[in-house]
Parts: sequence; C-alpha cells; structure tokens
Amino acid sequence: MERVKVILKRIFVLPPLPTLLIAAVSFPAVIYVLAAGKDGTAFACLAYTASGYALILVITGSFEIVRMIRRTADRNSLIRKVRNSSLYEKILKDRMFRAGISLYLGLAVNLLYIVLNFISGIRYRSVWFTTLSAYYLMLALMRFLLLRYMNRNELGKHLREEFRRYRLCGILLLLMNWVLAGVVVLIVHKNNGFEYSGNLIYAMALYAFYAVILAVINVIKFRKLGSPVISAAKVINFTAALVSMLSLETAMLAQFGGAEEVMFRRIMTGATGGVVCAAVLGAAIFMIVQATKQLKRMK
Repeated sequence: MERVKVILKRIFVLPPLPTLLIAAVSFPAVIYVLAAGKDGTAFACLAYTASGYALILVITGSFEIVRMIRRTADRNSLIRKVRNSSLYEKILKDRMFRAGISLYLGLAVNLLYIVLNFISGIRYRSVWFTTLSAYYLMLALMRFLLLRYMNRNELGKHLREEFRRYRLCGILLLLMNWVLAGVVVLIVHKNNGFEYSGNLIYAMALYAFYAVILAVINVIKFRKLGSPVISAAKVINFTAALVSMLSLETAMLAQFGGAEEVMFRRIMTGATGGVVCAAVLGAAIFMIVQATKQLKRMK
C-alpha cells in the first residue's frame, strides 16, 4: 500500500516548475483545439488528457507553487521596495481605498466591453449588440458618478448624500430594466440574439466570468463598509455580471446549438432572461425603498 502511495505521489505531485511547465503547454493546447475547431482529432484527445493531468498537478501542488512565488518575491529587490511603500500599506489596510480601486477597475473593463459590443453592432448591423453596448454605457455612467462622488468626499461620512445617489442608481436600474426585458422578449420572439464571430466569443466569455467573480468578491470583501455608494457599486457589478451571463448564454446557444433546437433555445433564453430581469428589478426596488426609508429617518 505504501509503495502505491509513493508511485501515485511521484506521478501526481510534482515540483512547482514542472507543474507550471506542463500547465503552460497543455492549457493553451486546449484553447487552440476549441478555437480552431479541432475537436474529435487525435491532437484534441492528447490536449484534453494533458490538460486534465495538468489540472490535477496544479491542485496537488498549489501550496508549493504559492511558496515558490513567495520566495521569489522575497528575493526581488523591486518587490521589496513596493512592499515598503506607503501605497502598498494603504492598499493592505484601507478597505475604502481598495473599494475605490475596484470601482476604477470595473469601469475600465466596462468601457472595453462597451467598445467591443459597439464595434460588433456596427460591423454586423446588429441591434442586439448596439442595445447591449448602450445598456453597459449607462452602467458605466453610474459607476462614473459614484467615482466622482468618492473622489470629492470621504465615504461613510455624508450618508444623506450617499443615500441619494444610492436611490438614483436604483431608479436608473429600474428604468433600464424595462429595456432589458424588451430585449429578452425580442430575442425569444425572433429566436435571435448575440452571435459572436470567431474567437470573440471566448473574449466575451472571459469578461462574463470576470464580471461574476468580481461581483462575488466585492460582496464578500466590502459588505461591512457602511457606505451606500459602495453598496450601489456592488449592485452595478451584480447587474453587469447577470447581463453578461445572459448575453453569453444566447451566444453559446446560437453558435454551438443546432437548427433543430429552436424551442430549447427559446425556453432557455426566456427562463434565464426572466430570472435576470426579476433579479435586477428586485435589486432596484430594494435600493429605492431602503434609501427612501433612510432619508426619511434622517429628516
């Protein structure tokens, strides 16, 4: 039994460098298979097997990989200087500052997503992409207004003004939700939607998963800051994540689904779209009601 354990450990628990090397080769191979349409070939079988093995190695060797990265960072003079800087200390200790960085990062990625969808709308003459870019433009505008307030005021100090902006974001989300519901109805009725050409769908998938992960992280990290502005930013991130997953689903169904799956596509799009619209509607109403109650108490 001990001999079996030793053999398995030698196979599935490797040092950090070989683990990273295998992952660096196998994961891009899988991406190439998916992007080039090589599924079903001998190379695809080899790539999938290698990526599965690499995933096991990364999981079993994750602690050693982290230790290696830390040791490398400790020996680097530039990284030591960064750690000793006041900015690094502020990032570690000031949660409000980290929340502001998160807002800036979300705005930057949001603007890139707007540009991609707007260009796709013009190139393919698609009303879906144009509407989606307009929707995200409104979300970006809301983020900009929150950032502008954050740069001029200390968060958590002027709650009356923050709750006003919190309620304004809720009202805007409520109005925008009608547009989103109309888009979902049209997609289901016409059995059409977002169709990304070539490798663009993988970029959109990357953004969709980024938006979901960012929304979850923000909810966990900044849930106790006591700032309505930060709470509004979390709701905007949540909305962006939901809409991006909806657009990704319709694109995946359109690109990888068959022509005979029309009813399945309509059911899936309608169900997901209904859940997304209901979630955004609930969040918007909650923001309006909560802000109104707090403002009345402050009077």
